[in-house]
Formats: sequence, structure tokens, C-alpha cells
Amino acid sequence: LQTMSGNEDDWLSLKPQEPSPSQCCGSGCKPCIYDLYEKELAQWERARAKQDKSLLMEKREQSNNSELNPDTFTAFSISSVEQLTEDTYQYKFELPGNGSLRLSLGQHMVLRGMVNGLEVQRAYTPISPGNAEGYFEVIIKCYEAGLMSQYIKTWKKGDVVFWRGPFGGFPYQPNKHGELLMLASGTGLAPMLPILQSITDDEEDETFVTLVGCFRTFDKIYLKPLLQNLSRFWNVRIFYVLSQESSLEKLPWSYQENTYIGRLNEDLMKTIINSCRRRPFVLICGSSAFSEDMSRYLEAAGIDEKSYFVF
Repeated sequence: LQTMSGNEDDWLSLKPQEPSPSQCCGSGCKPCIYDLYEKELAQWERARAKQDKSLLMEKREQSNNSELNPDTFTAFSISSVEQLTEDTYQYKFELPGNGSLRLSLGQHMVLRGMVNGLEVQRAYTPISPGNAEGYFEVIIKCYEAGLMSQYIKTWKKGDVVFWRGPFGGFPYQPNKHGELLMLASGTGLAPMLPILQSITDDEEDETFVTLVGCFRTFDKIYLKPLLQNLSRFWNVRIFYVLSQESSLEKLPWSYQENTYIGRLNEDLMKTIINSCRRRPFVLICGSSAFSEDMSRYLEAAGIDEKSYFVF
């Protein structure tokens, strides 16, 4: 009997741990970390019923073949770190052998971090084109009190970080919509950029794009050179809404005519929609409060929920 209970302890030590709430990024990934737990638990129960530990061997917690995978975390190393604003950084990751993540547009990935022994997971959308070879890039805003931010702030070139994915995304098709209106707050710019770049890279794609970037101040706008470049295309307009800037006079003149001071409110939303060249399909990305406000203003402007998509 003694050996039997010893064996039982062995099995219990191999039982998968139920994830803690901090390990779920809350972005509706398929599979979610809870789905993976259910799958591992069922595998453990089968192995235990048959008293055969070899049945647990297919459990792959981390993969080293540098292929992104939704079920397991893959290691990627950081090839550069660039500070964009006081709290926002751009990180470049290496893809061995000129590989590509092959993400479809606007898809996100989940990052795993360890902070004081607690595992945290958060979702981020790469800003690099989905077919970029040999690298991918993400923009991350670090928050004073954020758990994940404490981990990210320690990153330096050469560090190895674990990602899984891809998840979600917006099923973009060239020329399907006459005009895309992109409403982005802060790092909500991330899923918009690959879509915008795929439109400007494709000569056959004649979709109009109006991008509205909401930032606190002019200094907080990131990737200005990239955005200025994109705004030179015949079918792209970019507006900025700066909530804490005091006057347009302080801005470089090239920004004055396409910048609004204050918040993106219902009136400004109507003005922007009326200036669109065609009835827009709207993409929204930002905090949940931002997304709720935007949805409300859009409906007030007569755009129903079938005509917008929230990342």
C-alpha cells in the first residue's frame, strides 16, 4: 500500500496547474490558456488511468524551433531596443534563417513574463508587416504600476522572450471597403500599421484610408517619420487628436492643418466621417474605455455595429 500512495504523490506532482487570472491576457485567444489547461488535464487523466507516464511526454511547454505556435511558447531573442517616448519602446526580435511570422493583418501574439514568481501574459500586435523576413517588431507602452511593464523594462539586446500565437486579426481584403476609417489611441496604432502598409504596398488596392491617431501631446506621437511617409500616398489621410496640447501654433506647420486639439468627441467624429470620400468601414483600437466611446460616437453618426471592428 505504501508504494501505491507514493505512486499517487508522483501522479499529483505531474498534474497540470490551473492557470491564475494573471496568466490570461483577456483578448479572447483561441486556444486560451484555460483551453490549453483543459487539454493537458485530460491528457494527465488519461495517462493516470492507464498508469502510463509516457503518455505525458507529448506535452510541449516551450518550443525551440522558432516557429510561432498558438499552443506553446516559442523563444525569440531581442535584436534591438529603441525608446520612442518617455514610456514607450520599440523592440525588434530576430527570426532565425530569414523566417517570417506569416501573420495575417492585425493579428496579435501573447507574451509571457515572470514578475516576482508570478506568471503574467499580455497580448501585443506586431507593427512590422506580417511577411517581414528575419525579424518582427512590437511597440510597448510601459506603465508605472504594470506587472508586465516591470518585466519588460528589464529587457536588453540579446535577451530571450517567449511568445505564442497568432490570434485574432481583421480579415482584410483589398478593395472590399471603399474607405477604412482607423481610430487608434496610443499603442492602438499597432494593428492599423500592417493593414495600412499592405494597402500602400499594393498598387491594385485603391482603398481610401483615414487614420485618426489620438495621443496626449505632440511628443507622444510615435513613428512620426513612418506616418509622414504613409500620408504622402494619394489614398491616405492622417489626422492627430491631441488631448493635452494647448495650441496648434506650437506644432510644426506641416502638422497644423491635420491636427485637432482636445478629445475625439461626437462632434469631431461627425466632422471626420463627413469628410470621408466614401462611407467608411471603421477599425477601432485602444483602451476599453476608448473603444466604448468610439462605438457610441459612431452609432450617433449613423454607423451601425456591422460597419466597425474593434481589435
